[in-house]
Amino acid sequence: MSQSLDIDLLRSFVAIAETGVLGQAALRVGRTQSALSMQMQRLEGIVEQPLLHRTGRGVTLTATGERLLVRAGELLRKHDEALAELRGEQLSGVLRFSCPDDYAVVFLPYLLQSFASLHPRVQLEVMCAPTPRLHELLARHAVDLALVSVAGDATGDDVIRREPLVWVAHRDGAAASLDPLPLALGAPDALDHRLPRQALEAAGRSYRLAYASSSLSGLVGMARSGQAVIVLTRTAVPDDLQILTPDQGFPELPSVGVTLAFDREAPTALTAAFAAHVRKFLPAA
Repeated sequence: MSQSLDIDLLRSFVAIAETGVLGQAALRVGRTQSALSMQMQRLEGIVEQPLLHRTGRGVTLTATGERLLVRAGELLRKHDEALAELRGEQLSGVLRFSCPDDYAVVFLPYLLQSFASLHPRVQLEVMCAPTPRLHELLARHAVDLALVSVAGDATGDDVIRREPLVWVAHRDGAAASLDPLPLALGAPDALDHRLPRQALEAAGRSYRLAYASSSLSGLVGMARSGQAVIVLTRTAVPDDLQILTPDQGFPELPSVGVTLAFDREAPTALTAAFAAHVRKFLPAA
């Protein structure tokens, strides 16, 4: 008896391939890790080939898995496009979206790819800037909606997820032990600038502002040079840099909330659809 490739199995397989970690993939597709493992066993039974190499650090794809990933992406895009069209969800137009650099690096690839598969006729324009500048863009109606940071103690359904702030430095650099501490921070009116300074002042640790930039790449470059300590959201920390902890003399930093802000009280149908997409996928991204 012939067998078919199940869409749910393919979606779970793609999630595993993109994350490389069963736990993260399980969050993305809304299943337990054991259920995800059983799905992959079923998929491997259908194709009659192993698809994944399981290691202590996660999973990688076999040669057959690499070939299936290409086909799975094509099938999922066609499936989602067809379903959206049949449901009358075939939106079109230009959507202007903005977010801070660190959110763009971590969240945007998956958000944009998955939204484009549902609504291929939508043209997305993306702009990156610190949260205070994003509010200015929204006030001028220069963008339709923005992913912005709010204080970590903010409550309510509007907070989509919370991101811990962390101290970050070169693994072998001496900057973390200098007195005063050399800091490289973002925009002066942004949370990731104000909160670290407040934490150091409360802890009685002296510091100097060695570098200021609204660019994530500029800040990461300073950390990689070993000349300064920077502050990032935990998910945005590159693998080659280290997170500094309280036992190294760094005070605990608060988290920031991530939420959506709009340029008008009554968003368009396109803006509302993208906002719903962000709220659905961002918590597990």
